[in-house]
Amino acid sequence: MRICYPGALYHVIARGNARERIVRDDQDRIEFFAILARALERYAVLCHAYCLLDNHYHLVVETPLANLPLFMRQLNGLFARSFNKRHDRVGHVFQARYRSILVEKETYFRAVCRYVILNPVRAQICTLPEDHHWSSYRETAGLIGRGALLCTDTLLSQFAPSRSRAQARYREFVALGSPNLDAEVRGERLGCDEFLTRDFGLPIPLEEVPRRQWQPLRRELAEIFATEPTPVAIAYRDYGYRLAEIARFLGYHYSTISRRLAAEEQRLPRAA
Repeated sequence: MRICYPGALYHVIARGNARERIVRDDQDRIEFFAILARALERYAVLCHAYCLLDNHYHLVVETPLANLPLFMRQLNGLFARSFNKRHDRVGHVFQARYRSILVEKETYFRAVCRYVILNPVRAQICTLPEDHHWSSYRETAGLIGRGALLCTDTLLSQFAPSRSRAQARYREFVALGSPNLDAEVRGERLGCDEFLTRDFGLPIPLEEVPRRQWQPLRRELAEIFATEPTPVAIAYRDYGYRLAEIARFLGYHYSTISRRLAAEEQRLPRAA
């Protein structure tokens, strides 16, 4: 069971099936980040760091809505479908289930973000992190302009109150290198067991939190469709209804609801 609760921070790792490549060229990489951006926006997930390599990827993500499984299903499912179609192949793209390591933010946030972007250096793919163009390092360090994919403010605020000074200190921090955090992971948690109780009042060990516990006031579909201008998007994104549930309620096919969701999302305001 995944450990899920509002505000959780994760180091997520997904590897290619049988250690095969999950990207073969830059077009695959561009498509991966396009799908990642849509999934982040759809599920209101914050991305603090990322690194895409040929046969696996790393993310540091935060989930205000306790919805990591939904987000990951969207990301890996859509990318696998796109990859198979583009390369005329069938079968699994990713190896088994993704790994999600719960991170104690106060203690390990900076360290895990550094660990992720130094993966290409440890793998001897490049000498410096800025030489790998498919990680979040260059944007966080201020070497390129800010994009819509990454949330850098939370990480940079750990270093200094001004952006330029924080970026300089971040570059110094990364240059120090990264210890082996794998040795400090205990039971898929990076941090002390007590932080779950201290910060969130949750028992240890923690099972996956049912939706009814973190979102008790779920609006009925009839009310949503009677009052909202984009009811499918609101029901799916804000209240966690699955497309199959919405399809049954309306008496339409699943694919019809999927197309309507995509159309409604185009009308929603974009995050700044």
